[in-house]
Amino acid sequence: MSVSVVGIGMHPFGRTPGVSGRQQGIIATRAALADAGVEWKDIQFAVGGSISAGYADTVVNELGLTGTPFVNVSNGCATGASALMVAVSMIDSGQADLCVAIGFDKHDPGAFNADPESVGLGSWYGSTGLMLTTQFFGMKIQRYLHDHDLPVSLLAKVAAKAFRNGALNHNAWRRTPLSEHDIAAAPMVSDPLTKYMFCSPGEGAVALVLASAKKAATLASRPVVLRSVVQRTRRYGSFEVFSPWLAPERADSPTVEAAAACFEDAGIGPADVDVAQIQDTEAGAEIMHMGETGLCAAGEEEKLITLGHTEIHGPSPINTDGGCIANGEPIGASGLRQVYENVLQLRGDAGARQVGGGPRVAFTHVYGSPGVSACTLLVR
Repeated sequence: MSVSVVGIGMHPFGRTPGVSGRQQGIIATRAALADAGVEWKDIQFAVGGSISAGYADTVVNELGLTGTPFVNVSNGCATGASALMVAVSMIDSGQADLCVAIGFDKHDPGAFNADPESVGLGSWYGSTGLMLTTQFFGMKIQRYLHDHDLPVSLLAKVAAKAFRNGALNHNAWRRTPLSEHDIAAAPMVSDPLTKYMFCSPGEGAVALVLASAKKAATLASRPVVLRSVVQRTRRYGSFEVFSPWLAPERADSPTVEAAAACFEDAGIGPADVDVAQIQDTEAGAEIMHMGETGLCAAGEEEKLITLGHTEIHGPSPINTDGGCIANGEPIGASGLRQVYENVLQLRGDAGARQVGGGPRVAFTHVYGSPGVSACTLLVR
């Protein structure tokens, strides 16, 4: 793969009254184009996604009616990463030299209110309350902590790190640090997860300009090379969001396969990663995904977190921008937010949250319903 990220743009996450999700997508796209030093008329192919804020291709009404091919994608929490995959495929196949991947959303306050029939389940699944995903995350982390003899106290440590990092990020939603005590003492939502251990549905937008190696060499931007982008869906026997039953046999999460394939495709190992952004829908997800992605062995999370290895200035920094917990989750933009942060880190432009030592390898991972995961590896 010879594709580079040559431009990045973002509209702050959180709540922006009076600004539609689509408008936020336009703002992010214009920022990415400016960062790359190109104009909308130069873009040969575009792809974008949104779950709650309308069709992504409608941004052309303001960006310019240039006839540029534009594909809309929708793939749960992997929507942004899926948009990225499509754009990369267009460049790799030689059909385009300059593409844009866009993700934006504007969700209503409160928990996600998914329709069970949209994921192949009967209406009974919703009327019994099982569509409320907080229950799934509570059950899954309960089992993981039990199976690997990990303390519940790790959850508050992960969430506190997220809020500390978010306080350093001017694009984050939650920018007030919270103590481990306050997080642990907050109202219980789904045992063992309290209110401040969860992310919230929100708003925001991210856009990336991608170029072939040949095109990137002609631009004045500072390209970051995208070495791999891989997506996988669930197998029979895995326990995923909106699973109405458990199989007698157990299988790995799609995260395990996506991460392994991403590392193999890039020719890079987990030990080579200098900075990582991984899905933290809630604090337990970060813990589980550390092991599932191969960033550590399952059960080693307590040691790494307690010793500060996953802090910004630790040897294995994770979720340096505050992750979903501090940023919230506008679904269409969330995966691209991770790539945006890693590009900043590899460029050395992350400011107060900059990882030391001149990072050269960055990893991202998203996971979402109804059991889909996508990973990327970027290098400079």
